[in-house]
Amino acid sequence: MAKKKEDKIFNPRPYMELAIAEMNKSKNEPRADGKVPPKVGAVLVFPDGKVVQAHRGELREGDHAEFSLLERKLGHEKLDGCILFTTLEPCVERNPPKVPCCRRTTNARIKTVYVGIIDPDPTVSTKGIEHLKRHFVEVKMFDRDLQKQIETENKAFLEQALERKHKAETEDYTTPIEQPIANTSFEKLSAEALQKFINEAKLPYKIEQPEFKEYLIDMGVLSLDKTTNTYKPNGYGILLFGIEPRLAFKGAALKCTAKLGNYEFKPESFDQALVLLPDLAQDWMKKVLAQEKDTSSFKRSEKEAFPLSVLREAVINAIVHRDYSIEGSKNTINIDDDAIVIKSPGAPPSTITLEQLNTFKAPSYSRNPIISLVFNKMGYVEETGLGMASLKSLNEKYGLPLPEYIYEEPLLTLTFPKTMEAVKKVSIHPNVAKLNDAQLKGYEWLKSVDEASTREYSAHFNIGYKTAQRHLAAMKELGLIRDNGEDANSPNYKYTVNK
Repeated sequence: MAKKKEDKIFNPRPYMELAIAEMNKSKNEPRADGKVPPKVGAVLVFPDGKVVQAHRGELREGDHAEFSLLERKLGHEKLDGCILFTTLEPCVERNPPKVPCCRRTTNARIKTVYVGIIDPDPTVSTKGIEHLKRHFVEVKMFDRDLQKQIETENKAFLEQALERKHKAETEDYTTPIEQPIANTSFEKLSAEALQKFINEAKLPYKIEQPEFKEYLIDMGVLSLDKTTNTYKPNGYGILLFGIEPRLAFKGAALKCTAKLGNYEFKPESFDQALVLLPDLAQDWMKKVLAQEKDTSSFKRSEKEAFPLSVLREAVINAIVHRDYSIEGSKNTINIDDDAIVIKSPGAPPSTITLEQLNTFKAPSYSRNPIISLVFNKMGYVEETGLGMASLKSLNEKYGLPLPEYIYEEPLLTLTFPKTMEAVKKVSIHPNVAKLNDAQLKGYEWLKSVDEASTREYSAHFNIGYKTAQRHLAAMKELGLIRDNGEDANSPNYKYTVNK
């Protein structure tokens, strides 16, 4: 029986792409103050499927995209139940009588908003999203690859906005981690950590130079106490460069354990400055994984048992994005015969869902932007990304199963099965164990491509169409995959993995 139209799964991706196409039409508005205006596109999707779009300056120079869309084009229409897509976080402040875009959105009773990227300008910087959430709007972020397109097109605007943000942050500490730490000073920071930062970020400074201290102030990790004329690190400074970060943040450590076969490695705990942890973790993982030998020939030889570069990036993300206000838990790595498990304290930010993590489409959003910035300057991570591309490459590039995220308070857990057989033991979906080997390979491939038709599945594995049908039917019956809601005879009928 053909499915009703309303049963189809809502796919936001085409509307994200449409909003970006609209963004690229934005009108350049030279300003006397030298500020670069952002390019912004907005799309509104009605419950009946009607779509209306607008871009910045479309109808009048300087008009925001959301204003053009919600007021000038749709000011007399009822917008309850509509879904808004906007490439930039809605503004929070406008000079009266102008109304901020976030308020226009909530006044229109729109209950779902997809946001492209955060506006780093200090007048906005997550405040627009918080306003929407306080008014019971569900906020979701664009897919990461699309965020990169928005960032590229808005490079000049973002550079200026970030500069304004950093200047504001040096004067306005709002959270405990951003406040100066009592009874400490610049001299108590680790020289090794500071030198590593200078080297890796290719900075033209020496540790003792006043210019370096000024740079750290601009970065948001240091402040000058004018009463005592001393430089004081804040929480970020202590975490990133402190000799003993755990004196101020009890959970700031990385605990590593491993057991391979009957051999159990001595547990290691690294509690040095955060900028030193990636290399320490990599050396430990390299030592452990080197114990797994290639026994496929008479001559035993060491080999990389798992791509270390992917694990390193996953560990770095755990360090950068964890919640350091949670004191009772540490970051951990555990390696055994079946899996490599990385745990990080703290739930995903409210704008990132487990489904986005498990489909490797998590958007750019960091709870620790200053840690992200420092690690980015050192070449460790994309500034606010989550390294989704490297995780997704495991199947296509290395023929390995894809990792899975789960959250059980207070820990976000990322599990890397080491073999296809191990997936059956460690997967979050128990029914995976009921798949045969060929079906399991098919299931892992589907996870890496998002969705596929029977014909595409058949072609990828070079198997008959009927065999492909049986594989997909078995996965669907076990609740591991679902169809996309199209009519079964439609060329657009495809399967996607349940997350």
